[in-house]
Amino acid sequence: MNANPATPLLDEVPTPEDLRKLKPAQLRQLADELRAEMISAVGQTGGHLGSGLGVVELTVAIHYVFDTPADRLIWDVGHQAYPHKILTGRRERIRTLRQGGGLSGFTKRSESEYDPFGTAHSSTSISAALGFAIANKIKGTPGRGIAVIGDGAMSAGMAYEAMNNAREAGNRLVVILNDNDMSIAPPVGGLSAYLARLVSSGQFLGLRELARKFARRLPRPLHVAAKKTDEFARGMAMGGTLFEELGFYYVGPIDGHDLDALVPVLENVRDAGEGPILVHVVTQKGKGYAPAENAADKYHGVQKFDVITGEQAKAPAGPPSYTGVFAKALTAEAERDPTICAITAAMPSGTGLDKFSAQFPERSFDVGIAEQHAVTFAAGLAAQGMRPFCAIYSTFLQRAFDQVVHDVAIQNLPVRFAIDRAGLVGADGATHAGSFDVTYLATLPNMVVMAAADEVELVHMVHTAALHDAGPIAFRYPRGNGVGLELPATPEQLAIGKGRVVREGSKVAILSLGTRLGEALKAADQLEARGLSTTVADLRFAKPLDTDLIRRLMLSHEVIVTVEEGSIGGLGAHVLTMASDEGLTDAGLKIRTMRLPDVFQDHDKPETQYDEAGLNAPQIVDTVLKALRHNSAGVNEARA
Repeated sequence: MNANPATPLLDEVPTPEDLRKLKPAQLRQLADELRAEMISAVGQTGGHLGSGLGVVELTVAIHYVFDTPADRLIWDVGHQAYPHKILTGRRERIRTLRQGGGLSGFTKRSESEYDPFGTAHSSTSISAALGFAIANKIKGTPGRGIAVIGDGAMSAGMAYEAMNNAREAGNRLVVILNDNDMSIAPPVGGLSAYLARLVSSGQFLGLRELARKFARRLPRPLHVAAKKTDEFARGMAMGGTLFEELGFYYVGPIDGHDLDALVPVLENVRDAGEGPILVHVVTQKGKGYAPAENAADKYHGVQKFDVITGEQAKAPAGPPSYTGVFAKALTAEAERDPTICAITAAMPSGTGLDKFSAQFPERSFDVGIAEQHAVTFAAGLAAQGMRPFCAIYSTFLQRAFDQVVHDVAIQNLPVRFAIDRAGLVGADGATHAGSFDVTYLATLPNMVVMAAADEVELVHMVHTAALHDAGPIAFRYPRGNGVGLELPATPEQLAIGKGRVVREGSKVAILSLGTRLGEALKAADQLEARGLSTTVADLRFAKPLDTDLIRRLMLSHEVIVTVEEGSIGGLGAHVLTMASDEGLTDAGLKIRTMRLPDVFQDHDKPETQYDEAGLNAPQIVDTVLKALRHNSAGVNEARA
């Protein structure tokens, strides 16, 4: 391996196996090249930048010290894994990040043997790493489970549930706490690094085990006192008492950008005979790239940008985002009603509640990555007479389904669920798609489920939810911008369970739920051009259904097509059930349901995803024509 510091190293280490051939003195140069490569790549693709910049040295150190992929490395959430992808045989494809047919923005099992576990939602890494560690222990095979988890992800209860069960894994489990917010760590420096190396060293751990053996021979009160003294002494010097109580041997905090400190500590951890170990590493989000370091969000998520200046490409001017419309509408409601409050689970800017919080800080609550708590907290507020809006992405609300059922729906509490990122979400892919919320919410007694067709409808639905005290109510809206309609000065309270006809016809009826309404209207134009008179209805509600409207359309049209941007079991299933229950299909009525396909769709541009899903105007037209041809064939066969 070439040791000339002027010679680029990144070209010589396509895999961790090659990385481990380097000398320790070469790692600094490699880390600098890795950081530059990541900045260059994300400048071309956009994506998550700040978090990856913060773990460059940590990524190098982990792959240098541990035997990946035999040691199973799991990056919690995964948006910090771009440097990991570059070092694990994917450098040539790194400029395809988050593009159709390209690399995922998160870790993905099908992508590489170095991605042993798919991640994109927070706080799953320790549980998964524990599973790998215990499986190897049972099978008697080598290999550790290594979880890298951020301090934000440690706000989720699931992380502690996993740690509480980790003792059986022994030294096969290593948790690396990546503290990039200084929310836990005291200042780090030379003394801290020295202490971390000392307490993780074989000599110290050997002496500690001898002391334990001696203490076990003492009477129980003295044995317990000795154990507590050891933990307390190290806790006073280094912190980590909480983790010790959960059964972890705590090491840290150490500077996650100092390879001279980081590598020896990880080597000690690798060779330790202790039980589960937690290594507390302090990093700086956006490290090594001045525009990111100086930005308030540390360039967490970026558009394509100029690497020299850091200036991000500006999205073309257009209508306000649905998220922005929601935030503005909710703030207006809160100005009228002092009982309205808002809850988010660590996504204040993503859900628009940062704007609400700026005006009503005492009525805005960011509970951290704790969706289950967010829902039950909202239920408690509702039970005490408040009007809580729980703003959570569709994909993240899945994590709190039991709380929605047990703590909200069964008790019929008026919690308002603002479901952002409904439908397909483009570059974030399957892990973040809002495919299932209508299906899992519309099955629940007492629940009202609405879907906004455009930004004006969203304003009306926020107002309707604010005034709805009869039980839980949810409204969904997509990622991205509205269609450009002027927002109403005065919102309208919608009648619960009542849709609207936006175009009247006589032969074909398209029943739309949500923002496919625009495509339904385009399809109607194309069908009219073929001489097929078409009705288009915006149902607004998946539950309760507007049975009067649906019944009228079924009795007066030859073909009914439902269109929704959700999975099977949603609007189409409920319409079919109603038709079956009322015997409306007995007279030869043709009903077709159009929904997302029964697959997890890969990341791509949203318009491409919807085309692949078959939910654009041409596919709606094709569905109608096939139904009519089938009906004609059936009639001719009957006449014959």
